[in-house]
Amino acid sequence: MGRPAGLLPIDLDYIRKMKLKKHKTLREQIATSLRESIIRRELAPGQKLTEPELAAKLGISRTPIREAFRQLESEGFLAVIPRRGAVVSTITAKQVEDFYEIKSLLEGYAARVAAEKISNGDIEKLKKINGQLAELAEKSQLEAFFARNNDFHNCFIKLCENEKLLEIRDSMVQRFKGFRMATLSLPGRLMESVNQHKSIIKAFEKKDGRLAEAVVVEHVLLAGEELVQMIKRMEESGIH
Repeated sequence: MGRPAGLLPIDLDYIRKMKLKKHKTLREQIATSLRESIIRRELAPGQKLTEPELAAKLGISRTPIREAFRQLESEGFLAVIPRRGAVVSTITAKQVEDFYEIKSLLEGYAARVAAEKISNGDIEKLKKINGQLAELAEKSQLEAFFARNNDFHNCFIKLCENEKLLEIRDSMVQRFKGFRMATLSLPGRLMESVNQHKSIIKAFEKKDGRLAEAVVVEHVLLAGEELVQMIKRMEESGIH
């Protein structure tokens, strides 16, 4: 079962230590800790979080906590209630499965079309971005990795020159940003993603549309599989 409402099982020592890391703001540190606690179900769906309580426990002002709440709301992890705090959202295995299935179809199609149009310059750009992603993965810079990873995918998606597809895909990605952040936060997932990108690049180098579609579909589905299995295990064990 989840913990009773009001109890905040957040790793406070972890947050205090992270304050010393100059490359992360307080907002990022708090958002990271809360996000991980939600993913691990240490913070249960429906559980209420308040700015005053967190501020008192962490010995900081409410401002970075409020900013972290807003960020996590945009990612789908929290529902912010004005003047009352925030409530942990529910993430189900079915929601994650549905999202990644649709994402794989859209991006797979885009990759197949892009393979026929991609230039050597585009391929070099993909390689450069993936090299930067490898560096970010080694440093475990999740938010920076997430943003640059979007650049990698958008690089070939835009080549299909289908504005409606891009619009639908961008809308989905923004709405379910939390699922993707949760997936990337799993152990070893960042570097695994970098290695899968190399296979995508090789398919583009061969100008093989069917191969590009297949590797992109596999890449997207694998990205959600670990998260789905983790959530299913929690659901089966009664951790809601």
